[in-house]
Amino acid sequence: MAAKSSPTPSPSPTPTSTPTSTRSTASAAPAATTTTAPRPDLTDPKWKEYAQQLVSSAENSTLDWRSQYPYIEDIGDGHGYTAGIIGFCSGTGDLADVITRYTQLKPGNILAKYLPALAMLDGSASHQGLDPTFVGDWQRAAADPLLQQAQNEERDRQYFTPAVTQAKADGLHALGQFAYYDAIVVHGPRGFATIRTAALAKATTPVKGGNETTYLNAFLDARKAYMLAGNPNRNTSRIDTEQRVFLQAGNLDLRPPLNWKVYGDSYTIPA
Repeated sequence: MAAKSSPTPSPSPTPTSTPTSTRSTASAAPAATTTTAPRPDLTDPKWKEYAQQLVSSAENSTLDWRSQYPYIEDIGDGHGYTAGIIGFCSGTGDLADVITRYTQLKPGNILAKYLPALAMLDGSASHQGLDPTFVGDWQRAAADPLLQQAQNEERDRQYFTPAVTQAKADGLHALGQFAYYDAIVVHGPRGFATIRTAALAKATTPVKGGNETTYLNAFLDARKAYMLAGNPNRNTSRIDTEQRVFLQAGNLDLRPPLNWKVYGDSYTIPA
């Protein structure tokens, strides 16, 4: 609101001028306040969607991650069946967690009967107690919104939320948050912790005064070394021609358009 005008003073035999400082104070407009919009991170639904698409391009060769709820196969990696939107595995316990959550949401579902077998298969590549009906039952159940909800919730509980929380604690923005998320999806919490520890031996996190780009390069280097240590012939394009491309472009906020390649296939998220 503009300041009201002062009343006209009565005539005075000895006119005096109003001090400049008083006149300026009365008429000056309030100083403009500059506000900076917060930088995006993966908790923003739009950026979370980008993250799911990026992961899906590497996990399932598609950006349509929601089409992967019924996905299931044994990819020969020693973890038994790999299923669903981020590759929950019968041999690592997280597939059992999804079905446990589904059973909480829908008691008596067609997958609940496999929980005893899955409890025995943690750490194993075996299909014992699952074949020959598990694959078909999973695919049928995946049409149920409650199994889709269970997959979403376990993805967030075990992978997305821990990764983003740790990345923000380290002072990383959207790209770094995604780098952490992709690593924990592929390597699990223990593998991720090993990779992060190796990166910290080479660079300092931004929250402790380090340069963000320098630290992320160290993290990607550590992750690539971790992948190749397990298999010297392993494809590392999800680092080399995806995350490293964004980092080299200085796109720490992971802002579209995003163009990348995984396993030689090209993908785009438009602006």
